[in-house]
Amino acid sequence: VRFLHGAAADKKYGHAGVDGATTAVLGRLAVLPAARGTGLGADLVRAVEAEALRRGLAEVYLEAQTHALGFYERLGYAAYGPEFDEGSGIPHRAMRRAL
Repeated sequence: VRFLHGAAADKKYGHAGVDGATTAVLGRLAVLPAARGTGLGADLVRAVEAEALRRGLAEVYLEAQTHALGFYERLGYAAYGPEFDEGSGIPHRAMRRAL
């Protein structure tokens, strides 16, 4: 697992993790409210994709909260399969993007 962080003025505003042996798994993407709308989230996703390519992986998989589907779709991800609850009571959809 490798975690990537976005920071400004020595304050961390967001992070994302990448894991997986054959497919990159993007997990725990989070951006503090003060940094939302600045492009930091997209930058973190692109950093995960770059790390996946560096590892020779051809696809990124994630499980997005349904309210965030549009964000990932704008970055080229496609939802598939049914909506599900991963245990938190928050609906999710699986998404993927070929690199």
